[in-house]
Amino acid sequence: MNLAWPFRFDPRGRTATATNDDHVRDMIEQMLFTNPGERVNLPDFGSGLQQMVFAPNSPELAAALQFTVQASLQRWLGDVVEIQALSVSSDDAALRVDVQYRIRDSLRQSRAQFTRVL
Repeated sequence: MNLAWPFRFDPRGRTATATNDDHVRDMIEQMLFTNPGERVNLPDFGSGLQQMVFAPNSPELAAALQFTVQASLQRWLGDVVEIQALSVSSDDAALRVDVQYRIRDSLRQSRAQFTRVL
């Protein structure tokens, strides 16, 4: 049983739970949108992706960002998922991340898209 993220209550008033697939997606989202230094006991955890929303847009920056995000995903979630494709795009104040991955224990492939408007 996995706790749902963000933490909430289900209709019965109990702590909401998530399926394994949803839990993996939640872990990816948490890692993507956590800035390094936010977690006291894990100062290196996170991708720093949100810091790049207001950076000047260029193909070089997008390539570097994709590289660092993929490295963070492999470092922190490499035992859970295998990243097959990753796409990062920024439009004004919106940040979009498209991740295609395979869950290692079930060998199921999934795709998730995350958007943050800052």
